[in-house]
Amino acid sequence: MSTEPALPPRASAAQVSAEEVDPSGTRTTAELPTAPCSVVWSGGHSYVLEGSAGARWAGVDDRGRARFLTDADLRRRGWSRTRA
Repeated sequence: MSTEPALPPRASAAQVSAEEVDPSGTRTTAELPTAPCSVVWSGGHSYVLEGSAGARWAGVDDRGRARFLTDADLRRRGWSRTRA
């Protein structure tokens, strides 16, 4: 039996991409940016926030076709402020 503390369980890729690490080293759930023209990454693609009221995230799929996501879509898929 070890006396060392157990490591916390590893988070899934979706959880890690939607979380940030604060200065104390703990993970906190990040909020999606709300400023128009903000950029986030999801699934290897960039998405830009269009508008402010009824905003949607605009990007392209693997074939270059336009794709629009809601905030809920991005949270479900996982996202990051930096390209992963």
